Amino acid sequence: MHASLSLLCLAIFLVAFLYSTVGHAGASGYIAVMTLFGLAPGVIKPTALVLNILVASIATWQFWRAGHFSWRLFWPFAVLAIPMAFLGGYINLPAHVFKVLVGIVLLCSAFFFIFQAKNDSERGRPGRLACMLVGGALGLLAGLTGTGGGIFLTPLVLTLRWARTKPTAAVSALFILVNSIAGLLGNFSATKDFPSFGLILAAVALCGGTLGSYFGSKRFNYVIIRRALAVVLLIAGAKLVFT
Repeated sequence: MHASLSLLCLAIFLVAFLYSTVGHAGASGYIAVMTLFGLAPGVIKPTALVLNILVASIATWQFWRAGHFSWRLFWPFAVLAIPMAFLGGYINLPAHVFKVLVGIVLLCSAFFFIFQAKNDSERGRPGRLACMLVGGALGLLAGLTGTGGGIFLTPLVLTLRWARTKPTAAVSALFILVNSIAGLLGNFSATKDFPSFGLILAAVALCGGTLGSYFGSKRFNYVIIRRALAVVLLIAGAKLVFT
């Protein structure tokens, strides 16, 4: 058990470090790792949300301090996402439904890391109503799966060229943070429980996220990192969907 916990901690540290370099808190990675270690859905969801909150807080601060954050881009996505994330966190899906849904999220995340657009340009901001509806849908998905929604917001913004990479990373970090807080509150309202060993993993993620967001908010080449993350997500996603 001690050896397994040590390996789990090491894996969580690496996920927090790698994801935070690209403005993500790492929920899909945490879920992938905990899935590969055989943890139950009732443990995975709240633990991933807590780790998300810690790492997203650091990433938000680092990217904001570096001058990349845009409130005008952020708030339309967040206004409906927050209450919908609370609702998603409150709902505890049956284990087999949770596994398939999260597996699909992980596979989509993997494809994002593989096929992320290389064109770092901006051609215009979206309408507020569209952003609010998209944000609400992503908030619900975030709460249901124990993620922050950033893994979907980031590719959407970059693919449609609503913002450049650094501002997108900064907005995604805060989007993940507020959704994760709302999702965790919803989950705790429903279960009144939190896994005790999650506090150990939280400390580990805090260290990894601090280092990763520092390098990511400055200048960091993460092409190889994206590909490595994609492999892990593909394995874990396939495990959840097909087993």
